[in-house]
Amino acid sequence: MDPSALSGVHIGPLQEGERVTLADMKGHRHSLVLEAGKSFHTTKGALSHDEIIAGPEGVVVRTVGGAEFTVFRPLLHEYTVGMPREAAVIYPKDAAQILMWADIFPGARVLEAGVGSGALSLYLLRAIGPTGHLHSYERRPEFAEVAQRNVADFLGAEHPGWQVSIGDLVTSICDEPVDRAILDMLRPWDCIDAVAERLVPGGVLCCYVTTTTQLGRVADQLRAHGGFTEPDLSETTVRQWHAEGLAIRPGHGTSAHTGFLVMSRRMAPGVMAPLKKRRPAPGAYGADYHGPLPRSVAPEHLAANRARDEDDSEQIAPAVRKALRRPR
Repeated sequence: MDPSALSGVHIGPLQEGERVTLADMKGHRHSLVLEAGKSFHTTKGALSHDEIIAGPEGVVVRTVGGAEFTVFRPLLHEYTVGMPREAAVIYPKDAAQILMWADIFPGARVLEAGVGSGALSLYLLRAIGPTGHLHSYERRPEFAEVAQRNVADFLGAEHPGWQVSIGDLVTSICDEPVDRAILDMLRPWDCIDAVAERLVPGGVLCCYVTTTTQLGRVADQLRAHGGFTEPDLSETTVRQWHAEGLAIRPGHGTSAHTGFLVMSRRMAPGVMAPLKKRRPAPGAYGADYHGPLPRSVAPEHLAANRARDEDDSEQIAPAVRKALRRPR
């Protein structure tokens, strides 16, 4: 099969039934599906779809009131942020990091947990190509239904290598080897053991979480498991820039925090990852910590860590202690 057949990319004249993006010079974008005889209405008049159908991309069309719009087929990242959704999507900046750092390759066998609205599924399907296999798990059937519609709408057909299962990953996971595993869920640490049994040695595990509490919990779960390398934790921000003559400055559009990525690789069967040599930071595993303990935290280190945590709580600056005693 031609790898481009299921890429969602179309070339040649625009056809009826295709989706296009109209953009004005202010950056406003409008997505519409071309239909013969229909019109796109704006505050400055209407624009007939017939003026666009059978024409090329990259043209400028004008409404009867003089408003100008460029016409292009939507790129994948444009489609995913504007498509119908039931759940939040993984944004393009994070999806790009996942594809690179998880090393998604043509023909890969990928496990995805948490389909959402299908944005990451589209990126993964394009990366693995027609010879790869993506098995996506989703607990909520209404989410899976929206995701399947979105994927089929962009690709133009069902992807033969995509399988969607409804249910909890731990209880419904299939007994099949996978090269890569992507977990986008509330409690990914609950699925580490199940995923570890299917992930091939050297395979990559990627967890996408949104809070620092989740970030720390899944990292410590991987350390406690022992069958994964020391997790790499990261966050990606993107800042736009404005450049016009000598006026060069950061732009107003900045994509800051959306989520954290936890990346780790699977060790061979029966092989435990080397332990970190340094002791944990004071208070890291104090009395208030109730998560899994990494194998590198020995009992004597834990006792000393909690003792230091208690000692530090008594060493309050006099000014702070006085402020705490002040009547409210």
